Amino acid sequence: MEWTDLVILLAVALLFRLWWRYWSVTGGGAKNLPPGPPGWPLVGNLFQVILQGKHFIFVVRDLRAKYGPIFTMQMGQRTLIVVTSPELIHEALVQKGPLFASRPADSPIRLLFSVGKCAINSAEYGPLWRSLRRNLVTELINPTRIRQCSWIRNWAIENHMKRLHQRSSEEGFVEVMSSCRQTICSILICLCFGAKISEEWIKEIECILKEVMLITSPKLPDFLPLLTPLFRGQVQAAKELRRRQLDSLVPLIRDRRAFVESGGSKNSSPRSEMVSDIGAAYVDSLFQLAPPGRGKLGEEEIVTLCSETISAGTDTSATTVEWAMHRLVTNQEIQEKLYKEIVDLVGKNGEITEKDVENMPYLVAIVKETFRRHPPSHFVLSHASTKETELGGYTIPADASVEFYTEWITKDPSLWEDPNEFRPERFLIGDGVDVDITGVKGAKMLPFGAGRRICPAWTLGTLHIHLLLARMVQAFKWLPIPDNPPDPTETYAFTVVMKNPLKAIILPRNKV
Repeated sequence: MEWTDLVILLAVALLFRLWWRYWSVTGGGAKNLPPGPPGWPLVGNLFQVILQGKHFIFVVRDLRAKYGPIFTMQMGQRTLIVVTSPELIHEALVQKGPLFASRPADSPIRLLFSVGKCAINSAEYGPLWRSLRRNLVTELINPTRIRQCSWIRNWAIENHMKRLHQRSSEEGFVEVMSSCRQTICSILICLCFGAKISEEWIKEIECILKEVMLITSPKLPDFLPLLTPLFRGQVQAAKELRRRQLDSLVPLIRDRRAFVESGGSKNSSPRSEMVSDIGAAYVDSLFQLAPPGRGKLGEEEIVTLCSETISAGTDTSATTVEWAMHRLVTNQEIQEKLYKEIVDLVGKNGEITEKDVENMPYLVAIVKETFRRHPPSHFVLSHASTKETELGGYTIPADASVEFYTEWITKDPSLWEDPNEFRPERFLIGDGVDVDITGVKGAKMLPFGAGRRICPAWTLGTLHIHLLLARMVQAFKWLPIPDNPPDPTETYAFTVVMKNPLKAIILPRNKV
């Protein structure tokens, strides 16, 4: 090789290196991105993460220790800004809420299920999102509507208690998660469509929506779109799942529309029984809604909006109940203290109303401590800034995915005393007394996110959790299965769940 060729080769290599540093290496430079690990050409840190062979959460923890509370990762063509400190999380989501209230670009598979971001969770910050969210709050989770639909919760929880008793009689134990998911899903289906349907149909819908959440989780082509042709099988599977989702929910939409258009005279179909008055079901409002930029909603958009309501409410609530019951099963002292509070307020056999659970401070403390020790997710949903902005002295590009790692703060010893200990009393007398789980006052725990994109139905979800726990503890004493204690190992299934579902022995309180 001539020396001139060698010089040219070295110059090209140097220029390529400088180009790569400018465009993808984080920290400083013209972009002033937060610091972060240097990446490889074209793929950034993507394969570095994959080759480590450990969950992304542990990668983030390692990078936090090295680069500080805010850092950048170049994941293929996507720039991730990861924020981990309570101060910066609060600054971004609350103090600068409107600036960080949008969502990043979605993958083709997620766009398929959201009908082009026509969903409250995925819509970009703007008129469409405001219209959809305002309608949900008005029609489903305002205090009047929640009181109006209390009979739905009573009906579903009565069935839940009978199912627990039956399964205990047949198998000698109960599995908490499966029963809770079925109960909460049945409540939300009735709230959305105003209908009672068979258990088989409820299970079908629940299973399909769980598959939807898993298939829309981040995949390799999300970060390297050029690889999408190599994953045609995933795209075909997503299209088939979308067809099954429509086939499962469109009949409910059509049954409800016929009921509404008939003035309530067409009260049933072979598969569904309309039980809510006209105007009391969430879907009734969607028939008339015409959000800005979308016009009147079609069946596909209505399926998407009802699906996200059912999925989000079922998954987070059932997961929290399972983790709370795990703690009560493994700590009988906490369980008996809760039982005493219930009996003191309503008696051993008294009916527990929605108003009653508001007056059970120890129950509320148990739920808050469960949110702290077992948050439904270790991250809030991805955010994006509405325009280029600044956070922590660094530039945040408008097209970057901003990820808020909130699980870290729930175990931060500078915020919590003995953070790894499950101690509900901390929310009665201690470091949790003044904690605001909505994040308005500060970011010590954020089970529902914070700011403009906080989960709009968080009050409804916590109500379901409180009612289920109170009724289950009032009716039964919960015990571990001998020689088979509960396993607290975590795994990811959209939310962070128990790897081995909780199974327990239940003894009717009136026979203990």
